[in-house]
Amino acid sequence: MLETITDPNVRAALTAWQNNDKPSWLSCFSDAPDLYDDGNRRDFAEFTNAIGTERFVSIDRIEDDGRTVIGQFHSDQWGDFRTYFTFTPGPDGRFTRLDIGQAAG
Repeated sequence: MLETITDPNVRAALTAWQNNDKPSWLSCFSDAPDLYDDGNRRDFAEFTNAIGTERFVSIDRIEDDGRTVIGQFHSDQWGDFRTYFTFTPGPDGRFTRLDIGQAAG
């Protein structure tokens, strides 16, 4: 499923997320990345703690040169829904911002 992601850094981050690999996930990001959930600022560290309880179950579409991933998502707390992750890279290639939220459709 993750092989469809064309941006190698996004693929590395989501591989870490899917595999419950917090150290690898964090290595893909700057020291203090911004996180927005449906446009509302959230705590990135708190979100990171959800690794292992949330995951993509399918990827439906890739956009923005591989930096936006849209698909079906499962959360042990919230159930199943369609979501997007949009990664914004910094000058060193590590992500400085992550936008997440429910995707239309």
